[in-house]
Amino acid sequence: MTLPGRLLPRFRRLPVVARLVLAVAITMSLVLTGAAGFVYWRVTMALDQQLDDDLTTYQRSLDHAVRHGAQLPPDPSGSLRQILDAHGRVLDSSGAIRHQILLTPAELDAVARGATVRRDIGSLLPITSGTLRLQAHRITAGGHRRTVIAAVRRGHRDEALRELLAQLAVASGLTLIAASYVGYRTARAALRPVERYRAGAAILADGTQNPRLDVPADRDDEITRLGHTLNHMLDRLEASAERERRFVADASHELRAPLTLMRAELDVALHRPRSAGELTETLRSVDTEVQRLIDLSNALLELEELASTGHITRAPVPLADLLDAAVTPHRRTAERAGRALTVDAARVIVDVDARWLRPAIGNLVDNALRHGHGTVRLTATVEEGMLRVSVTDKGPGFPPEFLPLAFDRFARAEASRTGDGSGLGLAFVQAVATAHGGTAHADNVGQGAAVALRLPC
Repeated sequence: MTLPGRLLPRFRRLPVVARLVLAVAITMSLVLTGAAGFVYWRVTMALDQQLDDDLTTYQRSLDHAVRHGAQLPPDPSGSLRQILDAHGRVLDSSGAIRHQILLTPAELDAVARGATVRRDIGSLLPITSGTLRLQAHRITAGGHRRTVIAAVRRGHRDEALRELLAQLAVASGLTLIAASYVGYRTARAALRPVERYRAGAAILADGTQNPRLDVPADRDDEITRLGHTLNHMLDRLEASAERERRFVADASHELRAPLTLMRAELDVALHRPRSAGELTETLRSVDTEVQRLIDLSNALLELEELASTGHITRAPVPLADLLDAAVTPHRRTAERAGRALTVDAARVIVDVDARWLRPAIGNLVDNALRHGHGTVRLTATVEEGMLRVSVTDKGPGFPPEFLPLAFDRFARAEASRTGDGSGLGLAFVQAVATAHGGTAHADNVGQGAAVALRLPC
């Protein structure tokens, strides 16, 4: 495995702050190295250009003196000279180098062939004494070939570059430390709300009531939006838990009565002799209560499914066919009661979830037949993309104090508490309306009750 392949898993295991600081440090190191390299390159070019200009000027003065047999010019400060004959013997040399030939045999051969040789003697690092930059070429003086070597010392140039390297190293190191510190403080400050949210979530996980994270209201950055999202998620979880608690409480409350009645009937049947007719009557009573339990369980499950998911699947369906399918199961009940059941629907196609809307309309019709009197009228119209379904009857209507509670679970008017029904019908209707993005409304009109649905279609 390559080195990056071994380091990457270790890097990913580091804390987020450490990873951010390390990433900032590596990035700043690359940037500072590039900037320092550029500055060093530019300064080196400038110093080399100045050194080459000085060397060229000195070389020209030596060439002129040698060609004309004049006295050689005095050496500028830090400069050296050497004049060689065609056989490489020293004719004249600066006192500092005496008879030490500055060129190698290969360089002497190159100059003899007419090439110009330029090279440095000594190194920048490690520090060496007597560093030079020399230039040598061949000239002709009085019919004889001469090799003229001019050299200038690089001490000032090398010292300036070493000082520059030291300053760049110190500046880059301090900048890297400062950038890493700023990156660390910035990362800690940026992640502090995340840590606060984590601590808050840990407290909430221990069962704290009314779970909410402390999110600043005067900010709108990524971390704040994360806090709002987490609060929204917590609200959903709290609502889900509340629905679960409510479901269990409601189911327990509503199941207690039929189960208690069934237990009483069976106890009576078991503790004293009963005739066949009495046993049959007991079984019928128990069967009625069992069916009531089944209906109640189905209603609770359907209501909980719709309330917990809120998911519907819209599909085009003829409105008249939808209402006819919802009303058909109740026509025989209306006939037995001697009541009229009318349907007035527009001939249009609506985009709704028939799976849920059909039983919701059926519940409205069933409530009107069970608790109302006279004709039950079902009307449906579509205006400006809104479907309005209304069921009215000629009964006593809703008690005024019951209207605000009509769509609550297990809410029943006082007069009907001992009658049939679980009190879930209108709650289911409202759940269907809400899932469609609509509303449900109950009211008393004229001499009866009216319940209406408004849904976008």
